[in-house]
Amino acid sequence: MITNALSADRRPRRGPITIVPATPTHTASEADFVEAVLSSGAELAALGPRTRGLIWLSYGGADALAATLESHPSIDWVQLPYAGVDAFAGLLASYADRPLPLWTSAKGAYSQPVAEHALTLTLALLRVIPERVRATSWPKGPKTGSSLFGLSIVIVGAGGIAVELIRLLEPFGAHVTIVRRSAGEVAGAERTVTSDRLREVLPDADVVVIAAASTAGTRRMFSSTEFAVMKRSSVLVNIARGDLVDSDALVAALATGEIAGAGLDVTDPEPLPDGHPLWTAPNILITPHSADTPAMTAPLLADRIRDNVAAFVGDGRFIGVVDPRAGY
Repeated sequence: MITNALSADRRPRRGPITIVPATPTHTASEADFVEAVLSSGAELAALGPRTRGLIWLSYGGADALAATLESHPSIDWVQLPYAGVDAFAGLLASYADRPLPLWTSAKGAYSQPVAEHALTLTLALLRVIPERVRATSWPKGPKTGSSLFGLSIVIVGAGGIAVELIRLLEPFGAHVTIVRRSAGEVAGAERTVTSDRLREVLPDADVVVIAAASTAGTRRMFSSTEFAVMKRSSVLVNIARGDLVDSDALVAALATGEIAGAGLDVTDPEPLPDGHPLWTAPNILITPHSADTPAMTAPLLADRIRDNVAAFVGDGRFIGVVDPRAGY
């Protein structure tokens, strides 16, 4: 995730940094962001013609960010607050042919809480917790539920969340396959395959975890075709973005028993409207995009800001550099 030295045309000019939004009295987390800038030796200033670095703390507001950059062309570096940057996809694309500003995100910074949530959803599904928490009487018939120990896990994506999840799965002796866009091994995984081979590895998976970025190439990567080749006993966990899964196809797969369950921290649409069929699908567990709450992420984002401000005033080795062409 740490870049090689930037080429001269991509190296941001040193100068004042502005945090947006700025408030007269900072909350505890905002104060941490201010401290992260100042402790790294940078100058913190109000937005103006001298601003060279912009720390954008607004979770969204792509139009406002676009207007800010247009009116302040001196900005050479933008730090975004998300790990995924799909909310800014259009804006990033408009800068794809320009070397500056340099864009960085929080990708990799929130890996621990999100991977922990993925493990939580996985264990809950295997232990049939969605059915248990809705029950109002003691069940009759045979007991159901599965252990995670020794299962086959397919993780789609090879970023920080995937790496952290592999570490969390080690005590369970799980057999991990990574599916990623480019070739290359991932430490801790028994095998790594490219995305075009996804359907080859799904039939053997007991658990499928989606941890990939949302791009034009990954949208609806899980549809009726993918569910059809999965085990009827397998479960799906999505802690990435809702649009990677065809919601209608997932509802159908759960209703017909093509897969055994699903755990979603993200949905399409999001927020998931009242009355949507996903709410009442069998053996489903939905959390409201809460794998990484502000209380969890604020100190992690402050650490990322601190590291990147140090790069800005120092050696230029930024973390979480975004490729505007690829969209992540």
